[in-house]
Amino acid sequence: MAHACAVPSVNGKSLPVTVAETSSSCLTQGITAAHNFEVINFSLLEGMGVGEFVSSRNFHVGGYDWNIRLYPDGRSAEHKDKVSAFLIPEGGQEGVRVRSTFTVFGKDGKVWVKENAEHTFKSPLIGWGWPPLIHKSKRLFRTLLRDSNDGFTVRCVLTVIQDPRVEDVSAIVVPEPSVLQDLASMLRDGDGADVTFVVDGRSFPAHRCVLAARSAVFRAELFGPMKEKAATRVKVDDMEPSIFEALLHFVYTDTLPDGDGGDGGVATDDDKDRNVPMQHLLVAADRYGLDRLRLLCEVRMCRSIDADTVATTLALAEQHRCVQLKNACLGFIASRGVLGAVVQTSGFCHLVESCPLVLLEILDKLASLGI
Repeated sequence: MAHACAVPSVNGKSLPVTVAETSSSCLTQGITAAHNFEVINFSLLEGMGVGEFVSSRNFHVGGYDWNIRLYPDGRSAEHKDKVSAFLIPEGGQEGVRVRSTFTVFGKDGKVWVKENAEHTFKSPLIGWGWPPLIHKSKRLFRTLLRDSNDGFTVRCVLTVIQDPRVEDVSAIVVPEPSVLQDLASMLRDGDGADVTFVVDGRSFPAHRCVLAARSAVFRAELFGPMKEKAATRVKVDDMEPSIFEALLHFVYTDTLPDGDGGDGGVATDDDKDRNVPMQHLLVAADRYGLDRLRLLCEVRMCRSIDADTVATTLALAEQHRCVQLKNACLGFIASRGVLGAVVQTSGFCHLVESCPLVLLEILDKLASLGI
């Protein structure tokens, strides 16, 4: 028999009962990263055979290694007129849940195909993806391939969904670091600026300590025996304002401006000239000893090499010791059958005059490929 509990009362009136409460929350997080797999000379990959593939290098997301596997003639006979693309786990991913987006885009950044889905890996070694990612028979694909110099890029944005975690709601939540955002705001607002750079009539307020901490060249200019040590205004010659603005953006945020140039004005609407501002930024990075910025510029320029700009880019790479960019230019000239078009450009004349020894390297590259 159940017995009712007595409720405390005073003068016949019930007293409020205090109930002990606790709370918890379920938190599920995902770790996201992207990998770009560039396919060059796609027409030479066709004919490999059904089930044959090429793979990207491994990339690390969510504690696991992955790669992109591309089948130029389809993964199976059913898809022999398609290009198949699969996400391949490199072991240990059994039971891991992911969300992925596969995007195919050309040299101009225009998206051709975009697919996304969610998947749980039942086996740690079996891949998953889209057997018919690209329909090769479609005229649109052939047109886009032609416009992108027989190449394209497969971009995989992968989110590894972690196991849910239950925690006390009273736990202290530590916000993400904001130092870069704070520095960007300081640059934008000019608070505490103690030096102003003048570039072709435009003024850029900045902070000596920040510049000196990021660049040995700035440190020597502003704190060394050089004449700018006591100056509050420093004139910068041989540089465009938009390039210096992009350089300052990097100094304060460790990133390039949004897009190909964004706020720094490095981007251009003319695809034919898209490499030129990045070339200027690379020169500026080398001038101020910003090695990471120089390498970021190299990466961007490697992605946008074309017949019109490759000779100029190669000369720049040679003059500023950009090994990766130089190799990308030599590979482009030698492997795509574009040497005839390159020779007709004004950039090639500049290359011959400024870096004549590079011509021997071009010939060596052609010879190594049997061309």
